[in-house]
Amino acid sequence: MNTKYIDLINQSFYFPQDEFKLEDKNLQFHDIDLMKLVEDYGTPLKFTYLPQISNNINRAKGWFAKAIKKHKYKGKYSYCYCTKSSHFKHVLNEALKNDIHIETSSAFDIDIVEKMKAEGKITDKTYVISNGFKREQYVTNIARLINNGHKNCIPIIDNYEEIDLLSQEINGKFNIGIRIASEEEPKFEFYTSRLGIGYKNILPFYRNQVKDNKKVKLKMLHFFINTGIRDNAYYWNELSKCLKVYTSLKQICPSLDSLNIGGGFPIKNSLAFEYDYEYMVDEIVNQIKLFCEQEEVPVPNIFTEFGSFTVGESGGAIYEVLYQKQQNDREKWNMINSSFITTLPDTWAINKRFIMLPINRWNDSYERVLLGGLTCDSDDYYNSEQHMNAIYLPKYNKEKPLYLGFFNTGAYQETIGGFGGLQHCLIPSPKHILIDKDENGKLTTELFSEQQKSEDLLKILGYNE
Repeated sequence: MNTKYIDLINQSFYFPQDEFKLEDKNLQFHDIDLMKLVEDYGTPLKFTYLPQISNNINRAKGWFAKAIKKHKYKGKYSYCYCTKSSHFKHVLNEALKNDIHIETSSAFDIDIVEKMKAEGKITDKTYVISNGFKREQYVTNIARLINNGHKNCIPIIDNYEEIDLLSQEINGKFNIGIRIASEEEPKFEFYTSRLGIGYKNILPFYRNQVKDNKKVKLKMLHFFINTGIRDNAYYWNELSKCLKVYTSLKQICPSLDSLNIGGGFPIKNSLAFEYDYEYMVDEIVNQIKLFCEQEEVPVPNIFTEFGSFTVGESGGAIYEVLYQKQQNDREKWNMINSSFITTLPDTWAINKRFIMLPINRWNDSYERVLLGGLTCDSDDYYNSEQHMNAIYLPKYNKEKPLYLGFFNTGAYQETIGGFGGLQHCLIPSPKHILIDKDENGKLTTELFSEQQKSEDLLKILGYNE
């Protein structure tokens, strides 16, 4: 009978996959010996596999290069990293190895840009696309960056007051972009994004505030929708509306030469994940070219701002099952040695699913379980996988430790979870490991941060001076 966990996986998916395989009955992720990681550092732990950041950047750059060549597209492509997905220096260091640009969303982002610029990781040629709602400190920081010579900083105008606010602090002329307030899918609780300026208002806004303003030059139109880049009627319809605005603007604004289509590439959240990235890039480039030809305007340079796609698939978390609680005839709770609310907050906040697999015991028989975290909050649980609407794991055995891995967790979880700060029920943040490759391709590990101690939390709370 096929009753082992490995049998379940083989019956449900194509396995092994590019990043996942078994070695000596244990799971490996990008050839990382996860059980060795557990033995060396213990659990709970988080890790970042840095080479995957460069891998994904270069995959996307390759897709756009291929589409541009195929369609004889005359514009250039620029890859921007959306820093809010993960602000850590080790992430920026890896991403900036690949001739990319930066998208910022708040005041302190500019401080990071200046730090990286001082180290030579960012130069005046690097585009800094400044999104977000801008007031005082953000405006001041953008102005400082531009006044210090960074002319490739392009603030994206989000509302009607920002041009005046920026003009008061920026010396001389500066480039701007305008963000389109896209219309949301019907299932959303609101009709139009709070970010940017409405489709119908952009041309009047340009005529009233930009056209005769000798201090500003419009270079970029920015387009992004919350649900991301999907092959559905909604996305293509919104892109078409965006292109209509772009071509109408271009006909009266010669300086406009760039279209920023934002981020929104999905990342793998299941072993059954399917998404044709190459097709989507090819069709986007094709649609932009066809629309511009129809309206008889030059094609724009294309910018993207991939955040989760850049860093998401580099991250992982590993926990140990501490104990199993049989709460009724049907429900078995496997209790992990950490908290989902604090370490993977998106599982709690937006019901997000990550790839979840056991690290060891793949040759053991399996059972259906629920996963519970250590906090006393009723919402601290993880109860289903998208591909099977249930969790199946090797059967609990108190004599045989079971370790679980959650993968592709590298975007947003640390910042939303409040890295280094207070955690719900004072459950400590786990240790964090950086995994890289040396010049010979050998995997290396480095401890980035220790697990939080009682003293760290008590100091924040005011108990320790």
